[in-house]
Amino acid sequence: MTDCIEIFTDGACRGNPGPGGWAALLRYRQAEKSIRGAEAHTTNNRMELTAAIEGLAALKRPSRVTLTTDSEYVRQGITRWVVGWKRRGWMRAGNRPVLNVDLWRRLDSLNEDHEVSWRWVKGHSGHAENEAVDRAANQAIDEMLAKDDPRTDGAHEPDSEP
Repeated sequence: MTDCIEIFTDGACRGNPGPGGWAALLRYRQAEKSIRGAEAHTTNNRMELTAAIEGLAALKRPSRVTLTTDSEYVRQGITRWVVGWKRRGWMRAGNRPVLNVDLWRRLDSLNEDHEVSWRWVKGHSGHAENEAVDRAANQAIDEMLAKDDPRTDGAHEPDSEP
């Protein structure tokens, strides 16, 4: 594991809960790959987690990774809180279950497969890659909604001329 892969992630949700999207930008040397997806009914935290999961899952072998997210929930969860959650059988303080435990378990497993440095960046602050994945996550929502809208017949540009 000598070279480092950069991953930038973001999740978006219209309503909370509501339709949501996620995106990840993977960069290795000069090569980039973007991935994204959407769900009809979800939360912003689930989309943030999904973006990180899908970014790490896209790697073909154990790697050194710098993963940048604008979600303190994800960064704090995976770097600080998860240790206690696992020790308590995936329970939070006060014996309350961890929310989104299905996603946290998956992220924890992927985190153990790689050597990940978790970084936080303030969202909507002009960080180029964060802005790019934010646009991609929202585009994933738009595409899902357009596909499900009978008025667009699956087209992504409903205002275009026939």
